[in-house]
Amino acid sequence: MPEKSSPPPVDLEELLEREEGQFGWHQLRVMVLCAVATVCAALSTSEFIFTSSRVNTRCLIPECESSGSQQEFAPSWILNAVPSEGDGFASCERFNSSAAAADGTCPAALFDTTTIVDCEQHVYENTDSAVYTLGLACDEWRRSLVGSIRTTGALVSLPLAGIVSDRWGRRTALAITLVNTGWIGLLRYFANTYVGFIISVFAESAFGSGAIASCCYIMVAESMPRKFRVATCSLIISFFATGQVCLGLLAWALPYWRHLTLVIYAPQLLFLTYFWILPESNRWYLSKARYEEAEAGLRRIAKTNGQQLSEKSLIELRSAAEEQKKRTAEKSSSNEPWLIVLVFQHKKILLRCLLTPVWWITMTLIYYGLSINAVNISGNRYLNYVTVSAVEIPGAWTAMVLFDRIGRKAVNIGAYWICAASQIAFIVMPDDMYWASLVVYLVGKYSIAIVATAVYLYTSELFPTQHRHRLFGYSSMMGRLGSIVAPLTPALGTTIWEHLPFVLFGGMSFISGLLMLLTPETRGCRLPDTMEEAEHIGKTDQRQAKPGHRASDAEVISRL
Repeated sequence: MPEKSSPPPVDLEELLEREEGQFGWHQLRVMVLCAVATVCAALSTSEFIFTSSRVNTRCLIPECESSGSQQEFAPSWILNAVPSEGDGFASCERFNSSAAAADGTCPAALFDTTTIVDCEQHVYENTDSAVYTLGLACDEWRRSLVGSIRTTGALVSLPLAGIVSDRWGRRTALAITLVNTGWIGLLRYFANTYVGFIISVFAESAFGSGAIASCCYIMVAESMPRKFRVATCSLIISFFATGQVCLGLLAWALPYWRHLTLVIYAPQLLFLTYFWILPESNRWYLSKARYEEAEAGLRRIAKTNGQQLSEKSLIELRSAAEEQKKRTAEKSSSNEPWLIVLVFQHKKILLRCLLTPVWWITMTLIYYGLSINAVNISGNRYLNYVTVSAVEIPGAWTAMVLFDRIGRKAVNIGAYWICAASQIAFIVMPDDMYWASLVVYLVGKYSIAIVATAVYLYTSELFPTQHRHRLFGYSSMMGRLGSIVAPLTPALGTTIWEHLPFVLFGGMSFISGLLMLLTPETRGCRLPDTMEEAEHIGKTDQRQAKPGHRASDAEVISRL
C-alpha cells in the first residue's frame, strides 16, 4: 500500500492575511496611531537642531558698555573694538585695550588693533537657544556634541527596545518609549547646566525617542498584508519627514527653546493611552504561543473589518504557529559554524560585509548632516529646514517606483552620484544666488532620501535568509556611526573650513556609488536562502532559475 504523502506545511503568513483581511479599518487604525507616533519621534529626535542652535555672539567690551545692562548687539562703534570678519565682525575675539572710554563714546584710538585677544565675556544676538542659557558662546564643539549624544543614545535604544518588544510585546515597547520620551524630555525644560542638559538628552534618546520609528515600523509591517508592506518603509520615512516639517514650523512660531521643549514633549504624555487603544500584534502573540490572546485579537479584527472567522481557521493558525516554532528550534539547534566563520568562508559575502557599512555610514551621515546644516546656510533657517525635510517624501517614493523598473544598483548609484554632484555645485554657487543654492541643496537631500529607502531593500537582498536579519542589522548598526558624526559637521565648518562638511558629503557619496559597482544586481532574482545561493545571486543562470519564485520587495521586507 503506497505511503500517503504528508501535506504541505501551512503558511502562517497566508493564514494571517486571510483572517486579518487585506486593508480594512483595523489596519487603518494601526497606521494612523503609528503615524502620529512617528511624527512625534521626528519632533523629539530633531529638536536639538533648534533648541541648541548656533547664536551669533561678540565680545563684551567693558571699556564701552556695562555687563549688567542690556547691550546692543551691533552698536555703531563695534568695529573700533572688534575685528571685522566677512560682512560682519568677529564672534570670539576683540582688540586689546588698557583704558576706559568716556561716557557714550568708544573711539578707535582706545584699542590696539595690532593685538587681538579672546573674549572674557560675551554678548548674544538673542537668548532663544540653550546656547545662551548654558553659556556655550564660541564653544562650537560642545554645542554640536548635543546632537552626537542624542544619536549615541539612539544606538543604545535599539537593543533595549528590541528586548522589550520581543519579551513583552510590540505595543508595550512602543508605548513605553513614547511615554519615556514625554516625561524625560520635559525634565530638560528645567535644565540650567550643560551636564544636566546632556544627561537628559541621552536618557530621553536611549530610553525613548531613539527607538520609536523602528517600533512603529515593526508594528505597521506586522499588521499590514504582505503586498502592502512594500510601501511600509516609504510610509515611515514620509511620516518622519512630516514630523520634521512640523518641527520647523513650530520652531518658527516658538523660537525660545524652553517653550518649544514644552510644546513638543508635554503632549507626548498622552501616549499612555496607547496601552489601551493600540492593538497588540497577533504575530507576536502567536510567536509566544499565546493562542487565546491571538484568537481574541483575530476575532476583534474580523469584526472591525466586517469578516467572519471560522473555528477551522483558528485551529489551522495554531497548527501553523507551532510548526513554525518547531522549524525555528530545529534550525537553532543545528551544528552550523558561527556566523563570522561562515562569512570568512564565503569571500563574496565577506566583501559585502565590508561594503554595506560604508553605504550605510554615508547615507546616515549625509541624510542627517544636510538636515542639521540646513539651518546654517543663507536665508531663513526655518524655511530652509522645512523645505529640506519636505523633499524627503518624494525621494522615498521615487525609490519605490524606480526600484523594479531600472534596477537596484542603478537607483542607488545614480542617487549617490547625483548627491555628490549637488554637493560640488553647492560649494561653487555664489553666496548671492540664494534660491539657486537652495534648489541644489534640495536636490542633494532628495537624492539621499532615495538612497535611504533603496539601500534598505538592496542590502537585505544581498544576504541569505538564514542570516539576513543579523547581517542586515550589522550594516544598519554600523550606519549609526554616520548619524553620530553628522551633528559635528557644523563645528567642522566653523573651525576648519565652511565648505568642509559638503566636501565630505560629496566625496563619501561618490565613493559609495563606486563601491556599489562591486556588488551584483538583484532585480528579478530569487531571494537567496543559503550562503551559496547568495554568492551566486545576479548571475544569468540564477536570474532565470525558478522564475515563478522571484522575490518581491514585499517578500524581502517580510523575511527580514
